[in-house]
Amino acid sequence: MEQTFIPETLERLMAALEAILFASPEPVPTDSLVRLTGWDGEGVQAALRLLRQRLEASDRGLCLLQVAGGWQLATKPEFAGLISSLLEPRPPAPLSQAALETLAIIAYRQPITRAEIEQLRGVRVDSALQSLLERELVEEAGRADAPGRPILYRTTQRFLEWTGLNSLADLPPLPEEPPHSPPAGGSD
Repeated sequence: MEQTFIPETLERLMAALEAILFASPEPVPTDSLVRLTGWDGEGVQAALRLLRQRLEASDRGLCLLQVAGGWQLATKPEFAGLISSLLEPRPPAPLSQAALETLAIIAYRQPITRAEIEQLRGVRVDSALQSLLERELVEEAGRADAPGRPILYRTTQRFLEWTGLNSLADLPPLPEEPPHSPPAGGSD
């Protein structure tokens, strides 16, 4: 059930229009403003003129634009720098331990299949691998010549940028594994 709000004064109509325009991501046509407020077109036009005049004051950060067949609130051009810095992409969340382990395996053993990664890690790597693909740290590198032709994965140029490496040759050497000792109890 739609609730109708009918402002009783031009001041209240102006406030209602400001609220509607603030909430709308797109320009709102005058006829929609008339329908939403219950006022006639002349009253809505008068309130829009008054709102535009008040927003032109130097102590206001918004302006009222008539654009694309409707009305829209926008920030004043002199604040574009502030707004653009607010909208800059945030750095992504750090990689999980599982994603870091998966990335290390791919970096040292590439190209490598998902099954080979899972065998080395001992757990499924679906989520970690998906995260690495989304961040463009790894990519598909063709298919292995094995049953089912599984996808091969390798690191990307972005991986080198992310790690600060010039090439894969700059990866630190893996620590040597200790030799495996025979099981206790002897075999003879």
